[in-house]
Amino acid sequence: MGTLTDVAGIRVGHWTDDKALTGCTVVLCDGEGAVGGVDVRGGGPGTRETDLLAPGRLVERVHGIVLSGGSAFGLAAAAGVMEWLSERGIGFDTGVVPVPIVPAAVIFDLAVGDPKVRPGPAEGYAAAAAATAGPVAEGNVGAGAGASAGKWAGMAYAMKTGIGTCSLRLPGGGTVGALVVCNPLGDIVDPLTGRLVAGAYDREQRSFLAHSVGFAGRAGFAAAFPAGNTVLAVVATDLPLSKEAVNRVAQMAHDGIARAIYPAHTPWDGDTVFALATGKAEALRATSRAREMEQVAAVGAAAAEAVALAIVRAARQAAPAGGLPSAASA
Repeated sequence: MGTLTDVAGIRVGHWTDDKALTGCTVVLCDGEGAVGGVDVRGGGPGTRETDLLAPGRLVERVHGIVLSGGSAFGLAAAAGVMEWLSERGIGFDTGVVPVPIVPAAVIFDLAVGDPKVRPGPAEGYAAAAAATAGPVAEGNVGAGAGASAGKWAGMAYAMKTGIGTCSLRLPGGGTVGALVVCNPLGDIVDPLTGRLVAGAYDREQRSFLAHSVGFAGRAGFAAAFPAGNTVLAVVATDLPLSKEAVNRVAQMAHDGIARAIYPAHTPWDGDTVFALATGKAEALRATSRAREMEQVAAVGAAAAEAVALAIVRAARQAAPAGGLPSAASA
């Protein structure tokens, strides 16, 4: 299945508090950074430095991405990653000192573990220091430590999820990878089989709730805490792409969320997808506008598939925690 770090120039590190059930995950971009883009959907995002990733902004490259638990408190973890990068002279050249560019996004995990424990600068620093280009740990780690799914029927029916990752090889050469923190309001469906993997689960009956029962009946959306959900993803490729192209990849990658989660992009989700192009496969640089569009379509399609597969892995690799069952135990 592969991991995000199969993309040359990408490293991943986690900091996890197994007791408080929270954590943060850092994606670092080697060298001068990677061309970055983002697409934010849903009604309850918690983000930092996403405006600068839009086409037409001065800054093109980012040096790291932070995904964190702790709701808005968790955005503070990015300061620690900035410090770690600054100590190594990595950042945007301002002519005075390099300023690391570290966008971030968070999930709401305060209802699962200890709400008074949230990742901050020290935890972000530790995750950056732990980042490697090796295999990426999945399940109840990093920003996925307190993640859950199926909250459309309320936390009494939620299941434990976490972090998942996947990579794919493009037919024409190059690699696309995805890493997902899966904390949705909705249920997780395996797009390859159409079967539920995790979601609103009746623990006494040991069966999933039917959507028709929950949406219109005893629980429904009214049981969901506003902004208490979110799917976060980082997709990356080693192809050299423009900032405009990378933003298009981020948009296309959201289709992977819609394939594997039902419902997706609700008013209570803050679904955010970051996209990175490291350019390490320089030999595959497009030589024409038409060829670039072909590459963008191929990368975007693969990114959507990788996101969907990573979401399913985030559910299947999770272990029960915080009183919540998981796909492994249900």
